[in-house]
Amino acid sequence: MEFLTDLNYKEVFASGKIVFVDFYANWCGPCKMLSPIVEELANERTDVDFYKVNVDDCEELPAEFGIRSIPTIVILKDNKVLKANVGFVPKEVLSKMIDEAVIAAK
Repeated sequence: MEFLTDLNYKEVFASGKIVFVDFYANWCGPCKMLSPIVEELANERTDVDFYKVNVDDCEELPAEFGIRSIPTIVILKDNKVLKANVGFVPKEVLSKMIDEAVIAAK
C-alpha cells in the first residue's frame, strides 16, 4: 500500500483505475483499528489500488474531498467518488463497498 500526498494524488486519480483511499491520522484510535483490515484487503484485492492519506501531513487532498472526520474511506475512479464511508467498519462492509464500486465503475 502506498501513501498519497498533495504532490502525487492527481496522477494516481487520473490513472483510470479504481482507487481505495484510507484517510487517517496516527493518533486516531479507530484509524488504528481499521488499518490492519485495509492492509488485508490490499493484499487480497488486485482489482483495486489501495492508498493511505495521513491527514496531518497532507492538507490539499483531504480538503478537496471535504474530509471532516477520520477514518474516512473513499473509493473512486477517474476522480469520481463511487463509495465513501466515515468511521470504523468491519472487513465485510469494506469488501462489499469495493464490490459495489467495481460494479458501478463498469
